[in-house]
Amino acid sequence: MSDYRRAYVPGGTYFFTLVTFNRSHLFDSSERISQLREAFRHVQRQRPFTLHATVILPDHLHCMMQLPPDDSDYSGRWREIKKRFSRSVTTRTNARGERAVWQRRFFEHVIRDEDDWRRHIDYIHYNPVKHGLVDRPADWPWSSFQRAVDRGWYDAGWGATPVDIEAGEGLE
Repeated sequence: MSDYRRAYVPGGTYFFTLVTFNRSHLFDSSERISQLREAFRHVQRQRPFTLHATVILPDHLHCMMQLPPDDSDYSGRWREIKKRFSRSVTTRTNARGERAVWQRRFFEHVIRDEDDWRRHIDYIHYNPVKHGLVDRPADWPWSSFQRAVDRGWYDAGWGATPVDIEAGEGLE
């Protein structure tokens, strides 16, 4: 049994990594991406949170989420997002009746300061380039990169040349 303890900070901002079961390429179609987005929206209506950045790759996703000031239950939100998306996927179940859609756990990191926030936002948006899926972040359709450009966080050409993103705690 693991001694891992999650950090719960009311109103905290967190970086998350979630991976599909056995790294299956579940997010390989617009239909699946739409199903995942619907799961996010549904849970967000029930249990509000702010999504600062996200990227969905074929076998995993990264995002940065901020919770309301009096709330620290990101685990409950992820349980509901994963459950809602899993219901839309036809797949086998195990002896416990669980669908083989997600790895059981996920990784979280509490964002500590503005530098930490920026480093993780950059990591999220550069991830499709890192994995060789596109040549520049603007070319990946399942990312919040364009929204970040619209907000003035990036120049539209950011990441077209290699970006040295400092490897940090739990980035992949």
